[in-house]
Amino acid sequence: MFNRPRPLDASSRLWRLDEPQSDNSADGPLVLIRSVIALAYRHKVSLIACTLLGLALAAIYARSLPPTYTSTATLLLEPRQSTVSGQESIQQGFDLNRADSELQTIRSERLLSSVFESLGLKDSPELGANQPGPVERLITILGPSDASSQTGLGKGAREAVSGDPTLVDEAERAAFLNFAKRLNARRVGQSFVIEVEYASSDPALPSRVANGVVSGYIFQAIAFKEQMARAGTEALQSRLDSLSAQMEAARSAMHDGSLPSIPTPDADARVIGAALPPLAPSAPRKTLITALGGVLGLLGGFGLVAVRMALDRRVRDARDLARDSGLACLGSIPVAPDSNGVPWNVGTRDVGFVSAIHDLRTSVEIACTSLRNDNSIAIAVVSWAPGAGVTMISSSLAQLMSRSGRYVTLFQNPSDTNITAQTEVYTSATASLADAAFAGLPLEHISFHQVDGVAVLPIHSRDTNANLFTDFRNPRVQRILEATRQKGDVILDLPPLQGSMDAMALAAYADAVIIVAKCGETTIEEVVEAIQLLRRSGANVVGTVLNKGRR
Repeated sequence: MFNRPRPLDASSRLWRLDEPQSDNSADGPLVLIRSVIALAYRHKVSLIACTLLGLALAAIYARSLPPTYTSTATLLLEPRQSTVSGQESIQQGFDLNRADSELQTIRSERLLSSVFESLGLKDSPELGANQPGPVERLITILGPSDASSQTGLGKGAREAVSGDPTLVDEAERAAFLNFAKRLNARRVGQSFVIEVEYASSDPALPSRVANGVVSGYIFQAIAFKEQMARAGTEALQSRLDSLSAQMEAARSAMHDGSLPSIPTPDADARVIGAALPPLAPSAPRKTLITALGGVLGLLGGFGLVAVRMALDRRVRDARDLARDSGLACLGSIPVAPDSNGVPWNVGTRDVGFVSAIHDLRTSVEIACTSLRNDNSIAIAVVSWAPGAGVTMISSSLAQLMSRSGRYVTLFQNPSDTNITAQTEVYTSATASLADAAFAGLPLEHISFHQVDGVAVLPIHSRDTNANLFTDFRNPRVQRILEATRQKGDVILDLPPLQGSMDAMALAAYADAVIIVAKCGETTIEEVVEAIQLLRRSGANVVGTVLNKGRR
């Protein structure tokens, strides 16, 4: 009894679950790397195409993005001594909570709206109200959207937006919210350094806005002290004049989008880094986007290859054919250089094909060592569907065995391919195996045609009635085959299993049956079905052959 091949699902075909695992766990990553490299090389065309597509799409997307310029102003919070009403008092140093409070002051709606109005940004084209994009619409659907929350504005600030009398219409409020989105104020770690950053498509605007926000913060701090000093006493006119001068310098700087032109020690903050006009756009990062597109394209290519491998059940190479069918693959035949079988004069372009036929004959001889009967053997070659190259392989194998000094008889089914020489034999033959069985002719009355030293006899007749009424399980067919075996080896070029049951009847007379699968066309289910049908009829299936595949 022969072991019946078990069916394989797509996952085992893709991940090779049926292969024995190595006991050495240290080889696992190396085996995985080699498998990935082999998979990438096998599907290099698809992977290269996906990678190039990803690079092209990412490059087009990166080029379509407008340039963004970013500028940053740096502010250091440092409290100083102050004099109120003629008495000296020392302010307490900043703690973490106080630093966070000053950061919220910079982010406050009052300060930002002052800078927005001072710089005249309400009519800026890039801050105009735009229709939300697909991502923003998705965020709106998934949850409540609050544009002001993205800039760090608190609840009171959001209420100020809706209630600010200076923002008189919807367009101006939308412009202000877009302005606030582009502004970012943050602390550097746990220090007292605050960075004010602004991004814009106008290269001259980011430094003006960042410096204007810093100047606005300085103006508010000095204005508060000026009010305190004025309320405390009128005697300290010089102090008031100093505060007024600092406040006017901060106000002018805020309107100009620059920094105060005089020192401002009473602001409790010192500017340690002015915002400079950017030399180059900070976004989009086209190189990074393009590289990311290439990586995503490569990963998408691997995913496409994996899905295609899982869904594509066609035989691709000899190793997969052997693993999925449960039978040894006796050979992988490349594309035949000549449609008439093995060439007499072997040229450079014919060496691979002739070598593959030679290896196939050797593999068949090894597989059939114990099956030879009186130094002769009957080999049947069959496929599931037409066009697999059974006639070509049978003819080439018969010619090669004949040249080694053996007498070979070929029972041929030339309808499998358009091989010229065998078709001529079929059309000129006066008798066939079907005619001999139908008419009960003895072997000596059957005319075999000699083709390149091989005795050839068609299996089917040109007479339709003979083909319809011939029973190839008839003892007369068996006697003819036994008689030809007395002379030498016999090769049966069987018709496809898909369209005729004659192949199952004739395969039972062979010592060994070989199933041919065409690379890229025959599916593994067809090979497994052919194996099951042949074994059900009593045939001895010894292996498979991959035609038009890689060796």
